[in-house]
Amino acid sequence: MTESINSSTINSGNNPLNSTANKKRPLDGVRIIEVGQLIAGPFAGCMLGYFGAEVIKIEPPEGDAIRNWRVLDNGTSFWWRSIGRNKKSITLDLKHVEGQKIARQLMDSADVVIENFRPGVMESWGLGPEVLKQSNPRLIYARISGYGQTGPYATKPGFASVCEGMSGFRYVNGFPDQAPVRPNLSIGDTISGIHAALGIALALLERNNSGEGQVVDVALYESMFNLMEAVVPEFSGAGVIREPSGTTVTGIVPTNTYRCKNGKYVVIGGNGDSIFQRLMQVAGHPEMASDPRMANNAGRVQHELEIDNALAAWCMSKDADEILQLLEQARVPAGPIYNVKDMFADPHFVARGMFEQVEINGKPLQLPAIAPRLAQTPGATDWPGGEIGSHTQDILQTLLGFSPERIAQLKSTGVI
Repeated sequence: MTESINSSTINSGNNPLNSTANKKRPLDGVRIIEVGQLIAGPFAGCMLGYFGAEVIKIEPPEGDAIRNWRVLDNGTSFWWRSIGRNKKSITLDLKHVEGQKIARQLMDSADVVIENFRPGVMESWGLGPEVLKQSNPRLIYARISGYGQTGPYATKPGFASVCEGMSGFRYVNGFPDQAPVRPNLSIGDTISGIHAALGIALALLERNNSGEGQVVDVALYESMFNLMEAVVPEFSGAGVIREPSGTTVTGIVPTNTYRCKNGKYVVIGGNGDSIFQRLMQVAGHPEMASDPRMANNAGRVQHELEIDNALAAWCMSKDADEILQLLEQARVPAGPIYNVKDMFADPHFVARGMFEQVEINGKPLQLPAIAPRLAQTPGATDWPGGEIGSHTQDILQTLLGFSPERIAQLKSTGVI
């Protein structure tokens, strides 16, 4: 089925920062060739394309597998509409010598290459960074893999779920004496994509000084390792292994999730000294607010169970909305646990322009806006992820100068 995609973006809300028409973006003029599949590499490309880069995505003739993952609409996943936004799709069979030659031509014209294959695959196709450096010394070559390009684990298959475990991230998630819990998201992939986008931005800045490109080596397990706060120095300096702690954070009290009378949950962060006093006053425990044993965080950690039991009982006596209203009046950080339906109903999400509307086959579809928010050069969704190979002919003709006859021959032999 041929899709009809409206490339205009309609940003929700009245925030003047949401108006992106004709505004310059920080990556205008940067050309990126994306050859990654699924999540990590494509998410990096999605972020960079959102902020102005021209992203040419090389897909196999059957398309990126994420086009068929999770919830589908007319055979295409909603996920693809988001992660494939602002990208030009060209199909190439990189296992075919002719496909490799065309990819090389595209990469020679580029500022950045993003790939997330197993280490060695790009080299086997003659598309490794050392080869490309000979003809394009300014090229920034971003590589995303499970364990990085070097080291004894480099050639191991590295899915996000496995690398999240090795990074230490999974160990601290969940409840003591239970199996570690994973978020219902491929967080290792998206966090790695953010790291790749940051590495590429840093390399582009450095290139302004040296005139040369470089390799950006991103490992999934290292990206998650970056989130581990004080876990390493606490072990090195004190021999302490941080353990899972359920809905709390070890060593910070009180910060927890509490069930309310109507079955909904609220998150309360009352770990500042003065905040704790206000919290316990409004929760009906003035004696705890003035208790010198609980005047600072170290003391509160020693009495964590007592504090949490008091707050849990208070929350169960009232509905979530009432709890949050009382805490807001007392200037205590607190908030609800949202699902996506709640987000759509929240005026703050709308006012901040966190949903961007596109049209596919005449039907509106909301995509998430991408942070960070830049006041003078904001990003935007120009179009959602489109059909497989929707830009193949245009790119081959206008960028590489291929004739219609050659394009037809490439199609007949399965190269595109």
